[in-house]
Amino acid sequence: MPARWLRLFGDLTLMAFEPPVDLHERTVVSDFCHLLEKSKQLFNGLRDLPQYGHKQWQAYFSRTFDVYTKLWKYQQTHRQILDEVYGLKRWQIGEIASKIGQLYYHYYLRTSETYYLNESFSFFDAIRNRDYYSRATKEDRPDLMVKKLRYYARFIVVCLLLKKMKHARDLVREFAKQIDDYTAVYDPEDHLEWTMVVQEIRDFIEADSICPVLDSDNMPIVVTHRMNMGSCPSIEKAMSSDLHLSEIIIVGNCYEQTRFSELTLDMFRMLQTLERDPQDSVVSALNNLPGAAKQDNANVLENGGAKCVIGTPLDHPLSNIIQDGSPVKLNNPHKYLLYKPTFSLFNSYLASGFKDLPVNGALLLYISADGIPMSTKQLDDRKQ
Repeated sequence: MPARWLRLFGDLTLMAFEPPVDLHERTVVSDFCHLLEKSKQLFNGLRDLPQYGHKQWQAYFSRTFDVYTKLWKYQQTHRQILDEVYGLKRWQIGEIASKIGQLYYHYYLRTSETYYLNESFSFFDAIRNRDYYSRATKEDRPDLMVKKLRYYARFIVVCLLLKKMKHARDLVREFAKQIDDYTAVYDPEDHLEWTMVVQEIRDFIEADSICPVLDSDNMPIVVTHRMNMGSCPSIEKAMSSDLHLSEIIIVGNCYEQTRFSELTLDMFRMLQTLERDPQDSVVSALNNLPGAAKQDNANVLENGGAKCVIGTPLDHPLSNIIQDGSPVKLNNPHKYLLYKPTFSLFNSYLASGFKDLPVNGALLLYISADGIPMSTKQLDDRKQ
C-alpha cells in the first residue's frame, strides 16, 4: 500500500503535512480493490469449469471477461489517483494484462477460433513493449519473478501457434536471461525445472524447423500449416458434401516425442492444419458486418499498448462480432487436444464430441501413438 493510503490508518501526525484523501479518491480506490478481488476470484474459478462440452462454461467465461474489461478500463480512467493514492505499480498493471491475455488464449483453446489467439498475442506483446515486469527483480519477491517467467512461457506458446518465429526466438533468449537473473538473486529450488523448460522450447523450435524452406534469395521462409485464401482451392457446388467437419480430437500418446508442455510436435502441426489463417478469419468476419458496424469496428482501442477492436471479445467475448443480431458463424471446427490421456478421460472427450455434433457434422479422430512391438517369434516368422 502507498504512503498516502497507509497514513489514513497510521500515524495521524503525518496527515497534517499531507493533502487529505478526499471522498472521491477513497471511492476510486475502493471500487478498484473490489473489481480486482472479483476478477481474481473469477479467474481462479476457471480451473473448476468442465474441460469438454460447448455450453457449460460459456456464461462463466463471459462474466470473467466482463469484469476484466471493467477493471482494465477503470485503471486506465483513474490511473493518476491509483498511482498517487493506492500506489499502483507497473507490474500490477502487467498482471491484469497478462490475465486478459490468458483469458483470450484459453478461449481460443475452447473455441478453436484463431482470432482470440491474435488478441492474446496483442496483450502479451504490450506487456513486453511497455516493460510492465521490468522491475520484478527489484521488488524482492520471488513469487513475482515466477509470474514473470510464466508470462514468458505462455507468450512463447502463443507466438509458436501463430508462427511468429522471430518473436519466439527473441523471447527464448530473454526467457533464459530472466531465469539466470532469478537464479542469481533468489537461488531458488526450482531453477533446474525452469532451465529444462527453456531447453524443451529450444528443442521444439529446432525440431519444427529441421528442414528449412528457402526463398529465391536463399532466405528462410516461415511455413504455416494453416489454410488460407491463397492455398485452398474452391470446391465446386456439385462436389460439395452435406457433411461438415465439426469436431476434432487430437491425441498425442507416444512414449518419447519432441514436445513443449503438453503439446507434441505432431499435435502442434495437426491443430494448425485444421485451422484457417488468423488474418483470413478477421478479414472475413469484418467483411460480413453491416456498414455501420464495420465502420465502428475499424476504430481501434489502445489498451495499454494492445489493440482491441471495439465491439469484439474484450467488450463481450461471446458476441463473436454480431451481424443482424446473431453471431457470425465460427470458421474453424472445434478441437480437443489430449496429451497421454487415460482411457477413461479419452472416452469422456469422445462421448462429448459425438454429443455436440450437429446433424450434418463429422468428427475427426487423430491418434499419435507407439505401435505394439513384435515378439521374437513374429520377427522370425517374417524372416522366413
